Amino acid sequence: MNKIRLFGLFLMMSITVIAFGQYKSDITIPDTTKAVITDPKDLSVRYASNISADELKNHLMVLASDSLEGRETGTAGTKMASEYLAEELSNMGLFAQHRPGLNRYFEPVAFTFSKWLDTDLFVNGRRFRLVWEYLAYPDENENNYLIKDNEIIYLGYGIDDPKYSDYKKAKVKDKIIMIRMGEPVNPKTGNSYITGTAQKSDWSTDIHKKLKVAKEKGVKLVLVIDEDIKASIENNRRRLLFPSPKMGDFLNTPIETANAAYISPEIASLIINENARKVEKADRKISKGKPAKVELPVDFATNMTKEVKVIKDRNVIGFIEGKKHPNEYIILSAHYDHLGKRGDEIFNGADDNASGSGMLLEIANAFQRAVMEGNRPDRSVVFLWLTGEEKGLLGSKYYVEHPVFPLENTIANINTDMVGRIDKKYEGNPDYIYVIGSDRLSSDLHKINEEMNQKYCHLTLDYTYNAADDPNQYYYRSDHYSFAKHGIPAIFFFNGVHEDYHRATDEVDKINFDKMVNIGKLIFHTAWELANRPERIKVDGEVK
Repeated sequence: MNKIRLFGLFLMMSITVIAFGQYKSDITIPDTTKAVITDPKDLSVRYASNISADELKNHLMVLASDSLEGRETGTAGTKMASEYLAEELSNMGLFAQHRPGLNRYFEPVAFTFSKWLDTDLFVNGRRFRLVWEYLAYPDENENNYLIKDNEIIYLGYGIDDPKYSDYKKAKVKDKIIMIRMGEPVNPKTGNSYITGTAQKSDWSTDIHKKLKVAKEKGVKLVLVIDEDIKASIENNRRRLLFPSPKMGDFLNTPIETANAAYISPEIASLIINENARKVEKADRKISKGKPAKVELPVDFATNMTKEVKVIKDRNVIGFIEGKKHPNEYIILSAHYDHLGKRGDEIFNGADDNASGSGMLLEIANAFQRAVMEGNRPDRSVVFLWLTGEEKGLLGSKYYVEHPVFPLENTIANINTDMVGRIDKKYEGNPDYIYVIGSDRLSSDLHKINEEMNQKYCHLTLDYTYNAADDPNQYYYRSDHYSFAKHGIPAIFFFNGVHEDYHRATDEVDKINFDKMVNIGKLIFHTAWELANRPERIKVDGEVK
């Protein structure tokens, strides 16, 4: 439990939450009988005072202006926004870094989207539909208008290993093969013919290993029999209907695996047709560790026509090197993209998330003032503006896959997303903020934020959306989660949704800049403490 004094009810609730190992989901009310510290001799107070409502408004007047056309990822709008952020960093004296993966202040990013335009599967004239009776993934298959043959080779498990090979004496170049998942096992001992033990080899756990071999052998299509195709379809339906991009530009990169479709036992039976006994005989031989194949006459065709699109953009990075622990990093983040235009309407996203982006500039300036006065933080501080959040946390996903600063030395992430408005719950009381994730991976992080709030700010800290069973699941919906997935403690500051959320009416004139100052100061105080405390915070939570 944190060290600050809470009112009795909230104290009891907090103790109960921690005792049962759950995440905090109540509200922390500061003890207002204790005055906040305002003495400028306190360095945290001195530099937090540089966060200015006027400067925040100036930033938002640019970032949420019509000229940036809603800052949709990969457009001229995000390019102009990123140039503004970089110029502001330069003006405050945060110089561009010369590090691998960086170009001035920019980390170039690319996202490759693949989707099916047309795909069906036909066996002896019968049509089967994607996501209903079979699976095939556009990002794992080459574009092919038509794959057709009058013969399919049943090739056991599709394994090519020194200890067992289904490809022995099999001519498969430019052929379609049908294989099973898994690997051959001795029915008497239960041991794999490949490992010699009950432990299965990676031929069972990594289907792509089989598909790579098929590609090397010149196979034009692999049909993988999935004995539980219904579960596989259910588990992968979202992946096919709402595909996530690959991180990087793969437009002209050949796929390393053979084209493949995962089919039901029903489709496999239709392909086998009158040759069931031959396949059974082959399976008995395979169960003895001897490869066997069956050539199956069939009228088979499938079309695999897809569209591949690459979106290019950039994350923006500012950096202050620490004086005592320069190789330990605190990352403060905010996404700067939004929804762009819909027809003639411009979605300027003043709250979402020009507010977080502008606030991060002010916090960076506060840290830089400390540096200029000879009070450089002990740990390095990274200011990270991310693109692609509205398209699925893409900028942060790219960053953690291509980190500029080592993830293992990243102490914490502080993420700011929508901090300029007041939701219905707190109408008339702007001195609040929703806190999400602070206690999920590090009890230290949670305690520090609460202590900094009690000591300097006296905001109401609302943890409603931090509950594991909260239906909104905001913990998984902003960029901090990309860091949390990698075991990096993360805290997310959020003002809640409002009637202008993701609407063209989310404009600067509705922003409460005084509220933003107060939240910005809390974030600064927490970051300053993380950067200057003697020990790095402990990770004592579980990644979920």
